Amino acid sequence: MVDVVGAVARPGLYRLPHGARVADAVARAGGLTHRAERTAVNLAAPLADGQQVVVAARGEAAAGAETGSPGATAPVSLSSATSEQRDTLPGGGPVTAQKIVAYREQHEPFTSVEALDAIPGIGPSRIADLKGLVVP
Repeated sequence: MVDVVGAVARPGLYRLPHGARVADAVARAGGLTHRAERTAVNLAAPLADGQQVVVAARGEAAAGAETGSPGATAPVSLSSATSEQRDTLPGGGPVTAQKIVAYREQHEPFTSVEALDAIPGIGPSRIADLKGLVVP
């Protein structure tokens, strides 16, 4: 189940199959509107249950929460964020961020934040620090 908002024809909640991509969610929401900033959304990114897909309108791309990129109000998606986005998290760095991406590519998308425990170098205290800052 994902929440599609912003510059799409029919914003709302949509149930999609496991393995769906942002493009699938946007299509279910009626596609991008003429106002959509196409470059502000990664249509190839995998989806995770509970994720919000934000499609910014032209001119809104600079606002972090409007683009779907992580910011103070937008948690980082473990299942779709880039290494660079994960590198911004507290206690993280490029090596840890790359471990998360590699783990995600070898396994299914994350279903919980606690699944990070399977990655070497990430333990319960780091997971506790990330609560509220990341979503599966």
